[in-house]
Amino acid sequence: MATVKKEGERINQFITAPEVRVVHDERGSLGVMSIKDALALAKSEGSDLVEIAPTAEPPVCKIINYGKYKFDIQKKSKEAKKKQKLVQLKEIKMRPQISIHDYNFKMKHIREFLDEGNKVKITIMFRGREMAHTEFGYELINKIIQDLENEASTEKPAKLEGKNLSAVLNPVKAKKTASDSEGSSAKKESSGNTEE
Repeated sequence: MATVKKEGERINQFITAPEVRVVHDERGSLGVMSIKDALALAKSEGSDLVEIAPTAEPPVCKIINYGKYKFDIQKKSKEAKKKQKLVQLKEIKMRPQISIHDYNFKMKHIREFLDEGNKVKITIMFRGREMAHTEFGYELINKIIQDLENEASTEKPAKLEGKNLSAVLNPVKAKKTASDSEGSSAKKESSGNTEE
């Protein structure tokens, strides 16, 4: 039996209420009983008495294996964290005169970021006399947006800020069903291998 008192949780001898409502992990509600009877019942089963609702009148305690209970709580919190995907803003920088190989390499990274669910900021950097021909930058951003029309939507259209031209893309969220989730992961793997 666990004898350590954790902050915010009272177990076994640390429960101070004279009477508690007892709930069994397998048998359901056992009703209101004295703390001594509840502790004796928990001890006889080799389990712990854990106070799960201290503000209730009388407090609600559950007869469970405390180690398993803590493990289940940690497992649920980990699953909740996995579901909370933080969207990050990733930035890809290019020059207006970019080679085909470099363009394909940058596009591969943009697709990876979008597949992960991140936003992508595309920045075209101009130097010196290139500022006189910003139309090359606009053409490049429009080509990127056109190449990614099925994978991304434009959050912020191309805008010139100082010597940089930038646009922000959002990943397109497709509705997934149970059968689609397996197929979409296979498509992602195959699409990653076919790019050059």
